[in-house]
Amino acid sequence: MMRSIESDALLYHVPKPRNKRYDVGHGPFAASVWAKHDPPSVRISPLRPRGARPAGGPPPGSSPTTRGGTTLARLVYSTANPKGNYQMRDHTSSMTQQRVPLTLEGVAGALEHAGVLTAPQAAEVIQHGRKKEAALRRSLKSKDSEDPWVSPIEIVASFGLPSKNPRRKTLEEDEICEAYSGAAGVPFERIDPLKLNARSVCMIVSKPFARKNLLVPLRIESGELTVAMVNPFDGSTIHWLEDFTGYTIKPALGLRHEILKTINEVFAFEHSIIKAEKLKTHITDLGNLEQLVDIAGGQEIEASNRHVVNAIDLLLQYAYDQRASDIHIEPKRTHAVVRLRIDGRLHATHSIPKPVYPSIVSRVKILARMDIAEKRKPQDGRIKTKFKDTEIELRVSSVPMAFGEKLVIRIFDPTLLMQDLSALGIFPEQLKTLKRCLGHPHGIILLTGPTGSGKTTTLYSALRYLSTPDVNITTIEDPIEMVYEQFNQIGVQHQAGLTFATALRNVLRQDPDIIMVGEIRDRETAEYAIQAALTGHLVLSTLHTNTAAGAITRLRDLGIEPFLLASTLIAVIAQRLLRRVCSSCDEPAEISPESKRLLGIDKGGIDCAGLRTGAGCEICRHTGYSGRTAIMEILDVSDEVRGMIRDGTDDKRLEAVARRAGAQPLMTSAVRHLLDGRTTLEEIFRVVPLAELK
Repeated sequence: MMRSIESDALLYHVPKPRNKRYDVGHGPFAASVWAKHDPPSVRISPLRPRGARPAGGPPPGSSPTTRGGTTLARLVYSTANPKGNYQMRDHTSSMTQQRVPLTLEGVAGALEHAGVLTAPQAAEVIQHGRKKEAALRRSLKSKDSEDPWVSPIEIVASFGLPSKNPRRKTLEEDEICEAYSGAAGVPFERIDPLKLNARSVCMIVSKPFARKNLLVPLRIESGELTVAMVNPFDGSTIHWLEDFTGYTIKPALGLRHEILKTINEVFAFEHSIIKAEKLKTHITDLGNLEQLVDIAGGQEIEASNRHVVNAIDLLLQYAYDQRASDIHIEPKRTHAVVRLRIDGRLHATHSIPKPVYPSIVSRVKILARMDIAEKRKPQDGRIKTKFKDTEIELRVSSVPMAFGEKLVIRIFDPTLLMQDLSALGIFPEQLKTLKRCLGHPHGIILLTGPTGSGKTTTLYSALRYLSTPDVNITTIEDPIEMVYEQFNQIGVQHQAGLTFATALRNVLRQDPDIIMVGEIRDRETAEYAIQAALTGHLVLSTLHTNTAAGAITRLRDLGIEPFLLASTLIAVIAQRLLRRVCSSCDEPAEISPESKRLLGIDKGGIDCAGLRTGAGCEICRHTGYSGRTAIMEILDVSDEVRGMIRDGTDDKRLEAVARRAGAQPLMTSAVRHLLDGRTTLEEIFRVVPLAELK
């Protein structure tokens, strides 16, 4: 008997009689093997029982795997037999048939055949590829791998050759993979972390194994496990996965940076959750008096437990990377769900076991300086953190639900919250009108729209535009969305009696030039805002109405006299946010005659050739959208409109007069974005009020 130099297997010599049972191995690796042909050696894989196949020895005549003239039997542990019997599997059917080898010459030839490279470029890659490979290997060295494997695809990408894609300057790895995958007969898979079942991925393979072999399991369909691999022709790793999981492996070509990013984000978070869950769910066996009991086993996990701390840190990091605006942590009957709001839509990303959830909530409340003992009342808090050298404000809200406390963490990125007015996405003539309104020395400017329509971003951007050393800007907010040093910010505290109205009354004694009131909710606040405007201050505030003209009616309903509104109102701005078509996967789109009629663009002379839609790619997470843009209706209070307000004219007549004067309704702004290829018809129908379609 001889031990192999490989650390993951033992190599044994066995007798050569045919059609007999051979007893090989020793200790936990003792097994019986049936062989039809002469097996000069048998590989015994020390696999763990998780995911193993059903018990039962192989029938006489089953064929072992043969490689290079050597017959090898891959043995799988059987969980149904505690004595450790093994069965033999034939792996030849699962091996990927490689039409074009994953070599520098093979990849260069495939790219030349596909028209991605010219013949001189392919020759250059082959001639100088080894030098590039050595440089890449040095850059990839780490404590985990002293001699990392470098893919020929990565070598070709390192040349920085020009791309045939008009949207790109240089040839990148994903473009190379798409061209090579067709020639090699292996699919190319991009990894969307929002579509991964993180818990299943972590249960299939361990983090060290995934990192060492550069792979990530993606999905299970019809008994096949699709695995993204940097090297999808690594037969040894494929065999190990099949033995370990019991599934037929379908290898797919993947990108190294996507695989490593997924391993770092998904595995780290899920492993922290799993380890924290084990601390909570450990139960003492009362029948075993000598069982070692973990002291923390029967108690609730502390919020300071390192696994819980790591889980929260990783969750916040993941949300930042995905450009999320909100994190929802929602308790259910048996578990908790984490959902991220990205570009206005919620995406489920993680599942948290019920025993761990209270500790997750407590950790967030500690960071937000909230009362962790109070679980019956809603609470608010805030966290200030840093991401890539940028300070991020987090606003935390907890509300008791049927199955526990629900947390919502709103993320305020200063680079997004305070933009230049020209970056909001509004049209040049609207930007000119907005700046002219902001140039008034006194009066009221109101923003209207539902929650999540971008009012806060527009307000802060306007205040930043107005902020100069010779101007005193004071804000009254509930709560303060983001701390900004150039503003004097007041946070409303109802328990202490500091409301919008009382704060505004006292601010008037602080000699302000510009006052921002977070929201006008009642008559008292509205009256003090009118008083501030009458006494020479510029006031900016918001109202929750669907239209610009509706804000005037709302203020009248609150008890404000029409003549006061007419004297102080400068402009009312209605706003919505539309998702933008992803620029990385946009393609021409068509529009039906019925849709043209609904949008009012069915008349001649309107060019619809610029319509675009998103096909879906890895950058936009296959949604077809990336980022958002604002659409506005600016009701500029002219002398004519001012007289109509004084006379108590209704909304419809005010809108008609304002539009004759040049004000664009929300639908008109949305259609202009549609014709320019920035958004889609479906997005307009989702966002713009139905009344605008009539």
